[in-house]
Amino acid sequence: MIGAESDRPVFYSFRRCPYAMRARMAVAASGQPVELREILLRDKPEAMVEASPKATVPVLVQTDGGVLEQSLDIMLWALNRSDPQQWLTPDHGDLPTMLALIADVDGEFKTRLDNYKYASRKTPDGQDVDAFASTNRDLALQCLDPLAVRLESSAYLFGDRIALADVAIAPFVRQFANTDATWFRRQARPALRNWLQQFIASPLFTGVMDKHAVWQPGTEGIRFPNQ
Repeated sequence: MIGAESDRPVFYSFRRCPYAMRARMAVAASGQPVELREILLRDKPEAMVEASPKATVPVLVQTDGGVLEQSLDIMLWALNRSDPQQWLTPDHGDLPTMLALIADVDGEFKTRLDNYKYASRKTPDGQDVDAFASTNRDLALQCLDPLAVRLESSAYLFGDRIALADVAIAPFVRQFANTDATWFRRQARPALRNWLQQFIASPLFTGVMDKHAVWQPGTEGIRFPNQ
């Protein structure tokens, strides 16, 4: 087991990664103090790779040496310790239902998103890149139809206040929308667009998107959340 190097869990993150975004938001909402270490994906620190050989963010190294290397696990770790905004208990539905919806988005939607956004790398040999990207873009939008239906009857995915599912899913919808913002504005259902715009403008999201210097080995990371 690899222990954290301070009295706080060590949290490796990369600002622009959607998985890291959702983990940061949960940690911030919980108020659980961690030592945030901003990294560069092209120059991953040895300490992170030693703790988590998969070498992708986010990674949380607990003070007892336990390692969490999946973003949703980090979210649940934080919120099970403190959930002042009751993200785990939405107005409608329950945690298993939210986790099922998150799994759907993390599955087929994320695959279609990657095929669309990175079509030049993902297109099978012999297929047209533009056609492959367009097909996957349209299929990704179809994957979001269940979200749009929910949002046509409530402000958030599981009621009229934000919950785990919104925070876990929105960073990936944001990535999808930003790939071609003009197309998304024209094609996405209004309720889905409005939900995303509200999320992006929220203090919850903007508060975890501050730029930090890249962590250097031998130095202390950033106290997070800063409260």
